[in-house]
Amino acid sequence: MSAATLLTEDDLEDRLSEPTEAVIDALARLDGDIVFLGVAGKMGPSMARMARRASDLAGVKQRVIGVARFTDGSETQLQSWGVETIRCDLLDGATVARLPDAPHIVYLAGRKFGSTGDEPLTWAMNCVVPTIVCQRYRSSRIVALSTGNVYGLVPVAGEGSRETDALSPVGEYAMSCLGRERVFQHFSRAHGTPTALIRLNYACDLRYGVLVDLARSVWEGRPVDLRMGHFNTIWQGDANALTLTALGQTASPAWFVNITGPEKLSVRETCEHFGRVMNRPVEFTGVEAPTALLSDCSQNLRSLGSPRVSATTLIEWVAEWTMSGGRLLGKPTHFESRDGKF
Repeated sequence: MSAATLLTEDDLEDRLSEPTEAVIDALARLDGDIVFLGVAGKMGPSMARMARRASDLAGVKQRVIGVARFTDGSETQLQSWGVETIRCDLLDGATVARLPDAPHIVYLAGRKFGSTGDEPLTWAMNCVVPTIVCQRYRSSRIVALSTGNVYGLVPVAGEGSRETDALSPVGEYAMSCLGRERVFQHFSRAHGTPTALIRLNYACDLRYGVLVDLARSVWEGRPVDLRMGHFNTIWQGDANALTLTALGQTASPAWFVNITGPEKLSVRETCEHFGRVMNRPVEFTGVEAPTALLSDCSQNLRSLGSPRVSATTLIEWVAEWTMSGGRLLGKPTHFESRDGKF
């Protein structure tokens, strides 16, 4: 498939929510409903839809329920896909207490962009909400989204951060994400709640992601900053599938896993690739630093499976989508930040 075959956003959404055999098998083994908390973000709608599709293909009767404030238009779309929706402010413990019981929770809530300048809300969203959720769903299994930012920058010459490495978060956003992890860890131990914490590095849809940020710079003739010279990324459809597969890998104490693509990508080489495809000159500023935010996904490959889409294919898709004027979400990743400010 090429991006050219994704003629509409509906086609893109179909591909993003296409379940793997591993997801179908994982959901077939789970009894009971699945609740997605914070479903209205960038990944939530397609992941919830994937769960709905996988459950139907597995022939099991599971409610798939998406919970969020729904300040955008995603609620109607989710309902059209067969996902039930509930409006809820997850900071309101009384409202969370009234959410339906469910044996399986996928936790997607969190705050990153806008953290600088409103740090108290970032800490509340990333640490208080998990406390409320862990108390409410102490008897459920929980898969919770985290981030590779908890590791900090590591040498580009290495293999990337492993789950057992010491954590060194940079900036209040990353520190609050470590706080989120510690809350889930605590309640997993205190209540025996089976938990998996997903340290994700840069899911990429064709409408947002590190590759989209770089492709737009090349297409629009803007200089590309090389200081954060390397990165990992993964097709969002694969990130969705691996996260859902982790429902079968939860444990107490909590289990940690890095989810990203296996390739260590160079910003310079990636932009030069975009330049060749787009027939655009590429201009750079700065020099590649010897460190970057990089994760080793070996455990993911062993435990959850391999991504279906390679980095090279994803680069081609993003280039075609960008050149064809495909709609973008207007949510830059700011992956180039080296001081942890977002």
